[in-house]
Amino acid sequence: MFRGLVQRVRRLGAVTAVLIGGFMAVSSAEAMRVSPMVSELTTTGAGSAARIEVGNIGSSAMPFETIITQIEMDGEGQLTETPADENFLVFPPQGLVPANGRQVVRVQWVGEPNIDTSKAYYLWVRQLPIETAPSEDGGGAVQVSVLYTMKALIVVAPPGAQPDVQVESAKPASVAPPAAEIDPSLSGGQQAAPPEEPGLEVTVVNRGKRYALMSGATWIVTGTDLAGQPYSQTLSGQTVAETVGVGYLAPAGGRRVFKIPTGGVALDPSKPVTVRFAR
Repeated sequence: MFRGLVQRVRRLGAVTAVLIGGFMAVSSAEAMRVSPMVSELTTTGAGSAARIEVGNIGSSAMPFETIITQIEMDGEGQLTETPADENFLVFPPQGLVPANGRQVVRVQWVGEPNIDTSKAYYLWVRQLPIETAPSEDGGGAVQVSVLYTMKALIVVAPPGAQPDVQVESAKPASVAPPAAEIDPSLSGGQQAAPPEEPGLEVTVVNRGKRYALMSGATWIVTGTDLAGQPYSQTLSGQTVAETVGVGYLAPAGGRRVFKIPTGGVALDPSKPVTVRFAR
């Protein structure tokens, strides 16, 4: 069912900027582009390398550096990152992208060739400060109004590995719609939480050896509303991505709880609710 979901997610465009809840520029204005936002590698052969393009749409040259971290995710979608540069050969690890130009970064897996399950990593692309004209005291002046950081997801999977996603439970719940990401410096460190609305709490588990991206599937939800009327909703991958991001689900028993709005319709908790996935 989930074969080919990486290719579908790549077509989600700007929505992948919130992949797993970690991709965002530091500011609301963007001068950097990173593409693709999702790359899948094999452990050996030609598929063990990816080409990531860093674009600069700013009016001045943009120096950058790359860092790789391995990511782990708990059931609530909270990430833990650990340094993992030793598992990859990145060339160039630093670069200078001219104004309105681009730089291709090659990422090669050099880690263990016989991993049992897929592993997920972030490629960080971080803008560096640039030195401009000398100041009056003879020193260099650094002038960058905003520094940008973007992350691309890189997943390394063993040959033939497949996901096996199962719904463990689905129950009505009040859910909060996704809040816009705002630079804390612009909001004074405070951001009002959006009001909750009727929805579902869906727990899924992946018992396969390959990760799954839940926004690569169409979600089909059925149940009964509080008036006793049948309820049915079909959520496209685009809609799911706008709600929960790409929805990365780790292999080998990875479990997550997704909270999905039901379009303002409250479902009867005493009646069965079903969720299934389709391409």
